[in-house]
Amino acid sequence: MNPSLPRPTLALPPSFSTREFRDALGMFATGVTIVTARTAAGDLVGLTASSFNSVSLAPPLVLWSLSHGASTLPTFADGSHYAIHVLAADQKALAERFATRGIDRWAGLEHRPGISGAPLLAGAAATFECFNRSQYKEGDHTIFVGEVERCEHREGISPLLYHGGKFYTEHPL
Repeated sequence: MNPSLPRPTLALPPSFSTREFRDALGMFATGVTIVTARTAAGDLVGLTASSFNSVSLAPPLVLWSLSHGASTLPTFADGSHYAIHVLAADQKALAERFATRGIDRWAGLEHRPGISGAPLLAGAAATFECFNRSQYKEGDHTIFVGEVERCEHREGISPLLYHGGKFYTEHPL
């Protein structure tokens, strides 16, 4: 950018469709997570999310985002804690289960309470138990920043990956 020109105050309008944007985003391979919490009444909630990322090592911070149209948004927005599970390669069915609407995602599912009550799923490659530190409303999503109070991981476990609308597992190059 030419330093003599004034800095724009607004972005240019998109030159692409929503579908084109989704397809371009699909070219970024991500890990697959399930984020879980409890409602104020103690009911279990959870959803599949690929919008997970690290933010800071000190303090330990991670982020993820949730659509404003999600029925679980009030639980995550108002709650103090949640857990993020990085899924293992053998947990594809679990990822699909927690992405499906209108079913009991918890029926017959093994889990235990975390240190602050958020449910922890068995078999994850890694888990992050988070304090709901901050939230940012941007576009059609809310970005959640969690301060990690406890984390664990399993050595030698391949993560579940998502790319171009399909699930994968890692293969060293």
